[in-house]
Amino acid sequence: MTSTLPWELLHTFLGVLREGSLSGAARVLGLTQPTVGRHVAALEQALGQPLFTRSPTGLLATDAALALRGHAEQMEAAAAALQRAATARGDEVCGTVRVTASEVIGVEVLAGVLAGLRERHPGLVLELALSNQLQDLLRREADIAVRMTAPEQGQLVARRIGSIELGLHARPDYLDRHGRPATLAELRGHALIGFDTPTPFIRMGVKRLGGLGRDSFALRSDSDLAQLALLRAGAGIGICQAVLARREPVLERVLAAQFCWPLETWIAMHEDLRQNTACRVVFEALVEGLSRHVGA
Repeated sequence: MTSTLPWELLHTFLGVLREGSLSGAARVLGLTQPTVGRHVAALEQALGQPLFTRSPTGLLATDAALALRGHAEQMEAAAAALQRAATARGDEVCGTVRVTASEVIGVEVLAGVLAGLRERHPGLVLELALSNQLQDLLRREADIAVRMTAPEQGQLVARRIGSIELGLHARPDYLDRHGRPATLAELRGHALIGFDTPTPFIRMGVKRLGGLGRDSFALRSDSDLAQLALLRAGAGIGICQAVLARREPVLERVLAAQFCWPLETWIAMHEDLRQNTACRVVFEALVEGLSRHVGA
């Protein structure tokens, strides 16, 4: 194996891994297919082992490729962080800042905050990465994160915003048609909206629901946005932020005394970014915007 691996080869490798073909990676990366093929061949030669095998459906990653993926993605995140840092200029509010948050927070809250930021600071480039998976700030997968649990990594600057209350809700016309449950047990007679794949976080919520799980849900999705859309469409009863339920279309809360799930809300960024003017401005804007949301 050679002593160094050029980043361009690893960048191309990730493109092929994600797209499953040389042609797909070429389109995404803005390269020609022969160039992508040469990059893969050069990386395989440098590593001394094959990374892909051909199949009727495209290229399949070998075990060696899968083992390499995490390291290559760390390099990709570091390269992106370097590029974002390089765009910052002194005290001027400009450059690229990457923010990560859950789907619902990103769409329902942060979209408006970021729109206002761009109006005030047109030199900012804002990247909004929406995922319910925690992005690693220490690896610079994002610059700033909105999290629903307290950050535990010591190298992070974190600000507690407050608690967002989750409750069971449904559209009033659904409840008019199917009745309003008086107990958690009566939920079993309703069309329930919930998750498809359990996670440790979701298991915490299931305990609060008296053991109702995946098999109890008539409509399942791992997308919080999809669940919210189903609630607003009148499809059934599900979990929603109480503050969002008061927006149009208004959702009615049910069993408030039996089910209440407070979510601690935090904003965090790497301590090295405190001197970055753009990151500092975005951080404070997110604190202000989310504080309004929590207090609404």
